[in-house]
Amino acid sequence: MTEITARNILRHELIGLNVRVANAKNPTMKGLRGRIVDETRNMLIVVSGERKIRVPKDVATFRVKLGDGTVVEVDGARLVGRPENRLKTKVRRW
Repeated sequence: MTEITARNILRHELIGLNVRVANAKNPTMKGLRGRIVDETRNMLIVVSGERKIRVPKDVATFRVKLGDGTVVEVDGARLVGRPENRLKTKVRRW
């Protein structure tokens, strides 16, 4: 399996990565931090402390910390879709 980088994050598995909600339409979600434990077509499920929080992908911007320590900001609208289908899609440069 290839290593996650800023260039291939949209076509990679997100489960297990640390994430922070950089911006969201819902102001209570802004600043939320945790680890991604599950992903559906429209939601990321993030564990923060002992709570599981469902964050809609299409209304948030995420800062994801990769394994090598780099932080990548990703528009959640680009993540919408089933994870297994997102791997197959062609991604324009961003």
